Amino acid sequence: MSGSEDEEQQPTGPIENAWGLKIPEFKPEDNPHGLLEESFFATLFPKYREKYLKECWPLVKKCLEEYQIRAELDLIEGSMTVKTTRKTWDPYIIIKARDMIRLLARSVPFEQAKRVLEDEVGCDVIQIGKICRNREKFVKRRQRLIGPNGATLKSIELLTNCYVMVQGNTVAALGPYRGLQYVRDIVIDTMNNVHPIYNIKALMIKRELAKDPKLKGEDWTRFLPKFRSKNVKRKQPKAKKPKKEYTPFPPPQPESKIDKQLASGEYFLKEDQKRAKRLKEREEKQKVAAKKQEEKRNKDFQPPEEEPAGKKKKLKEQEAKLDVKKLKEKIKKANKNK
Repeated sequence: MSGSEDEEQQPTGPIENAWGLKIPEFKPEDNPHGLLEESFFATLFPKYREKYLKECWPLVKKCLEEYQIRAELDLIEGSMTVKTTRKTWDPYIIIKARDMIRLLARSVPFEQAKRVLEDEVGCDVIQIGKICRNREKFVKRRQRLIGPNGATLKSIELLTNCYVMVQGNTVAALGPYRGLQYVRDIVIDTMNNVHPIYNIKALMIKRELAKDPKLKGEDWTRFLPKFRSKNVKRKQPKAKKPKKEYTPFPPPQPESKIDKQLASGEYFLKEDQKRAKRLKEREEKQKVAAKKQEEKRNKDFQPPEEEPAGKKKKLKEQEAKLDVKKLKEKIKKANKNK
């Protein structure tokens, strides 16, 4: 990226083309017969802009009448329309008028919006609503673009010579064409989680490097800051507890000791009978515990389970058969060796 390409000074007078030749201004004398066909553009505006547009619309009409463009404001449908007339001499002015009403709809004041009618000034409406889907992240990154008390936005305007307006899901920029390109890059990078300070620093360095004629044809990448993306550990979401079903009735009250006694009939017994019942229950528990303990002790003294007599005889016969076979094999081996 060479310095001559990046930091080309914006023309203050007539526009220059790629060969450095000055393009003369287009005047009514250049097209005395006007345009053959009439064309128009319309754009909608939000409800909150209605009051401001109603107040400044006479100024808009007066400004466009200089270029023989007719402007209409429809408050019922909420739209603005610009049309060419038979006296319109500039074929491109209708595109400029369309950009002007688009900027007015995006909260750009009339004093700035009318600048787009100049030859060396363009505009760009950048859609940022679909770049970041998470609403919280979108709001944070949009605020990062504006900066504290609008400081970041002001620095972008000074470096690019553009007027920038952040409104809702769009960023409207107005200024020289090279500056608009820088603004679009900064806005898109910011919404993609690249801090605008990297691009601002790069523009400041390019401006200083452009002053040095020795670096005119050299590569500037070694001077520019490099962005390194860091993987930040995110907090894991807490496990959601299952929601209990809503019931309008309160939970059942736990039974008290007296309620249990009433249910079992113990409440109506005399003290002697209650005592005797408690003793009987305790004795039964002791008997059960003593029985378990006795079984545990006698477990070691229990004889192992023996197999039935028939099975034992069969096993012995099988063992005897195996022994006879082994003896026969040994005798055969001994005979062969002899």
